Amino acid sequence: MEKWNQTSDDFILLGLFPSNQTGLLLLFLILFIFALASVGNSTMIHLIRLDPQLHTPMYFLLSQLSLMYLMYIPTTVPKMAFNFLSGQKRISFLGCAVQSFFFLTMACSEGLLLSSMVYDRYVAICHPLHYPIRMSKMMCVKMIIGSWILGSINSLAHTVYALHIPYCQSRAIDHFFCDVPAMLPLACIDTWVYEYMVFVSTSLFLLFPFLGITASYGWVLFAVYHMHSKEGRKKAFTTCSTHLTVVTFYYAPFVYTYLRPRNFRSPAEDKILAVFYTILTPMLNPLIYSLRNKEVLGAMTREFGIFSTKKE
Repeated sequence: MEKWNQTSDDFILLGLFPSNQTGLLLLFLILFIFALASVGNSTMIHLIRLDPQLHTPMYFLLSQLSLMYLMYIPTTVPKMAFNFLSGQKRISFLGCAVQSFFFLTMACSEGLLLSSMVYDRYVAICHPLHYPIRMSKMMCVKMIIGSWILGSINSLAHTVYALHIPYCQSRAIDHFFCDVPAMLPLACIDTWVYEYMVFVSTSLFLLFPFLGITASYGWVLFAVYHMHSKEGRKKAFTTCSTHLTVVTFYYAPFVYTYLRPRNFRSPAEDKILAVFYTILTPMLNPLIYSLRNKEVLGAMTREFGIFSTKKE
């Protein structure tokens, strides 16, 4: 165990895996997932930019989601890999602040962007005649900018508050990144006020949007069920189920982690859940949207020549 200097402002990240051969194997698996997520989301952005048939509000929002994932996963995985391979578990005070800020910004912005994507599908299916007006290019830009700004403001407030808390106990964070709730047990003051802020913030950025998404999909499924076109009904179900899969992978572990009282949380469980929304979801996003979406598969055929059904 590394000896810790209590006078240092640095933190220690205890990490995700044990320091043995099994841990090394699991780390290489995570790095492989990291590579898949990076290539997949980069490809999705490039494909949407190239193919004119994907120049629609839904895919414009999807390209922003992929961009968020490209910025999201590097906030945690590279530092985790470096610490494991080097045997150094330290992260500087400033490094912890930067990591926490970007992680929270991406997390909050992604939640708001997913809500915008649900609204897009709701308008397209339930109010198709109003779609060109409600989902104009300017409206998409406003949704994207609003997601980034609100996510950044919320992240800045949490990061500044958390890093101004006096830490008088061990600075060993039982996590693989600077997750603010994992830092609170190290504080030497009562943090109930901040924990209440976390509850309110999680409700505003995660729980309420998730409830809104659920209600919207209720209306969407009702409208889809009453469609006369069998082909249109099938296409709508495919699109909505694809998006609902991504939403579930993102919201479920996040809400479960951050809305639970501290007494009901365990570091091991929090780290496992964090793997879902920080590592697995960014990888699954391009796979789900490509393999289950005929428009994306068609664009891949046109631009890259794959998935072609033409016979030589």
